[in-house]
Amino acid sequence: MDRNLCLKILLSFALLPNIAPAAEVVYNTTDAGVVLSKSDMDTLPTGYVEPLNLTDAANVIPAEEETEENPEIYFSADEMQNDQQLGTITAIGNVDIIRDNVAVKADKIIYNQKEDIITAVGNVVILNEDGTVAFSDYVVLSDKMKKGEMDNIKVIMKDKSQIAANKVRKFENDDKEMENAVYSPCNICTGQDPLWQLKAKKITHDAKSKNMYYQDAFLEVKGVPVFYTPFFAHPDPTVKRRSGFLIPNIASSSYLGAAIQPKYFWSISDNEDLFLDPIFSTDKGLILSGKYNKYVYRGELSAEGTFMNDDDRDETRGNIFATGRYEVNDYWVADMDINYASDRNYLKDMNLEKQDDAWLTSSLKMQGFDNRNYAAIESYYYQLLSYDMKEYDEPVVLPLMDYENISDVGPYGAYTKTNLNFASIYREEETNTQRFSMINSWVLPYTSPYGEKYRMVASVKSDLYYVDNYLNPAGEEFTGGVARIFPQLGLEWKLPFIRATEDSRQILEPTIVAVAAPNDSNMTDKIPNEDSQDFELDDSNVLDIDRYAGYDRNDTGSRISYGVNWSSYGEDFGRTSAFLAQSYYFDKNESINNTSSYDLSEKESHLSDYVGRIYASPSEYFDLNYRFRLDKDSLDLTYSELATTVGPQILNAYISYIYLQDNKSSSLIEDSERKELYTALRSKITKDWSISVYNRQDLTHDGGSLEYGGDLIYEDECSMLILYMRKDNSSDPEYEGDFEFGANFLLKTLGGTGKK
Repeated sequence: MDRNLCLKILLSFALLPNIAPAAEVVYNTTDAGVVLSKSDMDTLPTGYVEPLNLTDAANVIPAEEETEENPEIYFSADEMQNDQQLGTITAIGNVDIIRDNVAVKADKIIYNQKEDIITAVGNVVILNEDGTVAFSDYVVLSDKMKKGEMDNIKVIMKDKSQIAANKVRKFENDDKEMENAVYSPCNICTGQDPLWQLKAKKITHDAKSKNMYYQDAFLEVKGVPVFYTPFFAHPDPTVKRRSGFLIPNIASSSYLGAAIQPKYFWSISDNEDLFLDPIFSTDKGLILSGKYNKYVYRGELSAEGTFMNDDDRDETRGNIFATGRYEVNDYWVADMDINYASDRNYLKDMNLEKQDDAWLTSSLKMQGFDNRNYAAIESYYYQLLSYDMKEYDEPVVLPLMDYENISDVGPYGAYTKTNLNFASIYREEETNTQRFSMINSWVLPYTSPYGEKYRMVASVKSDLYYVDNYLNPAGEEFTGGVARIFPQLGLEWKLPFIRATEDSRQILEPTIVAVAAPNDSNMTDKIPNEDSQDFELDDSNVLDIDRYAGYDRNDTGSRISYGVNWSSYGEDFGRTSAFLAQSYYFDKNESINNTSSYDLSEKESHLSDYVGRIYASPSEYFDLNYRFRLDKDSLDLTYSELATTVGPQILNAYISYIYLQDNKSSSLIEDSERKELYTALRSKITKDWSISVYNRQDLTHDGGSLEYGGDLIYEDECSMLILYMRKDNSSDPEYEGDFEFGANFLLKTLGGTGKK
């Protein structure tokens, strides 16, 4: 008997894979009847002359609970026809059907209950539990919708990749087989070929192994075949990691010659993997290379390195970088950072990470956090890489211990702070130092009713040293114990002024810092300077109460520092700020004047140089940051640092400039003035193509180009190509790898080659 029912739309198609509402129509796979909810009965048209009795219907055709063997089917349609004699149900118009977390939407669906076959016709859309969506004109599903055949199908994967095929068969184990199929992760426009696609006579998807297998496959670029393979396989988009070979790297450099780097990834477990990528080169032979990662519940470990025999130098070369972190408990964390290279130029020769670092620093740390307490036990090892820095006996710091405690805030907002520090520094031939320092501070912050901000800091620093084989600035050698006490009192005052308009806001904040401390409390004839070297008076520290970052040098002498900071913010004019400050010393021979990085032998004065900065970003096409130091008398620049970006994406420039005056206390080999200019031009030629070139130039009398290079980049939604070249004109006579050329190539979902 045919029954024409007009049913309301009960489900949003996007929610079909979720739990079905109670108001849905439920068809039991073993019965031919219909069970309707009360809300559905209310929606039947008034012209319907034979309404069902909900109670009787439920008694005659009870709805069974959904089981794995007998999943229920949920329908929603404009019109429903039930032929009990043939055992078919026909749904017409905006048909939605869900069964076992698989949803189907079509213009018309015929359900054969006896044979459990569903036929969907017209604008068929299938939404699977894994997030893939299939589109077709004609679909036949059977065996509880676990099997099926589809014609002219298009599938959108979870990662937006697309597959199209003339015919698709779906099997009970969820395996799929596609004939005359095309796969591409690229955006596809009507009437246009995608940037690249894989065409195959047959594509098989193994649901259990999550692999895609291709037979007679062509790689096409813009519709043009460029590569053929009789067999090809890759993991499906749901696979995050899988053991296997990756596309090798190909490059060329002055040191290695031509080189190829095959890559193999071994997924040892879900939380452990090994990456092997040895390098085969024409000039240096085999270079072993690899990386290991392991993740555990409370920590992680990562280690990578390379190893080679350099026959030309008759030596073994290599490097290792390793990091680790482990949370011992809720309070303590252990960290490891190991960085080692066999010699100063190895990282540059091989174009490896950290090649531009002046030092390689290795450390082991144990840090504890508990409310207002912090404690750390650390050790450090340093390895010099820079050719421009003076050779030192590389120190080992073992151990370095820190403890800090900040008390609860008192009734007036005051609190105390205690710092304890112990350091033991060993060298083979030069100075060895053991130091214990304690700083006890009392801090009182206060904001007045008028907006003035005060901060008073009173501190006492106590040091105990044992020094061995120290050669002081006077050329005398000292070995023995030393004790010193350094009290300091500081007061900071700020008063921000704010002016606001409809489209901007300006802030003017003058600051005064007054410090009282004894003179000549550094004892430089007996205490070496290990952690406070290369001090630069600049905008970042001129208004600090204690301007040294380390413990070995005290900021002696009384002084008053003053400065002003101005900032402007606006929707139309962006952000602009300026800062200028200076210090006045009550004793011109004290404090920073004795340790400044530039020669003050003829400049001893109560006043320091002016230091400042200017920042301007009025629009998205201009950004400038300038830091400077001016001679207090002549206003000549003694330090200048500029970084700016100018221009839109179609053509923009980055310019960086630094100038340092003669620096006789510098750790650099050459203490003469340094002028260096870095320029880079970048152009977004089209939506996908961009190009960049750069040059680093020494502007001193005997200078020249230090390094130059460039990139040509193509990048879209499914692929990337980078061609790069660089030349390093290092003055180091031992440096061999001054030129490198290479290419990076990546196809989305398939992988790529390259390392830059």
